[in-house]
Amino acid sequence: MKLFYSATSPYVRKVMICMILRGLEGRIELMPTNPHTSPDALLAANPLSKVPCLATEDGPLYDSPVICEFLDSLGDAAPLFPATGPARFAALTRQALADGMMDAAVGRRMAASLPQDEGRQAADQRAAAAVARGLAAAEAAPPKGLTDIGAVSLACALGYLDFRFPHEPWRDAHPTLAAWYAEVAAAQAVARTVPPT
Repeated sequence: MKLFYSATSPYVRKVMICMILRGLEGRIELMPTNPHTSPDALLAANPLSKVPCLATEDGPLYDSPVICEFLDSLGDAAPLFPATGPARFAALTRQALADGMMDAAVGRRMAASLPQDEGRQAADQRAAAAVARGLAAAEAAPPKGLTDIGAVSLACALGYLDFRFPHEPWRDAHPTLAAWYAEVAAAQAVARTVPPT
């Protein structure tokens, strides 16, 4: 298998953490990719020219939720996607919350270099508010450990905020979440996937 990736993408980081937690590193070749240049190899696998994209012998998989669930079907580690019932939907909902926070933060990052007219400023404020509400929701009900896809996704969202928005600190207003993140940030899979500065 081949993973088209960029080390600064929080979605790629989510896949990389899942790969490490599932013990699959030796089975996946990493393909450094700049999706903004739409290289032919990436376009052949993902017409959206986005990373992560995992090329498998059965065809390409793209978007981090799909790739992570596929990886969860491999290896012998404890599953990150609960099979059924309330635990599954709680994990999937937390993943959706964290992915939405990443969507908003990545959008803000991408728009920051564009001319800042009233429309872009309003969009930035809306995205920042979405992240703030996501942080409040996660503070009210933080995960326990790094045991499911929702927790992995949330760790990636918080790491991206630290990486791209260090001038907007979130920890003081969210002490429970900050304590959880400090704990999971020390885990091997999280520590090894910190974006390069």
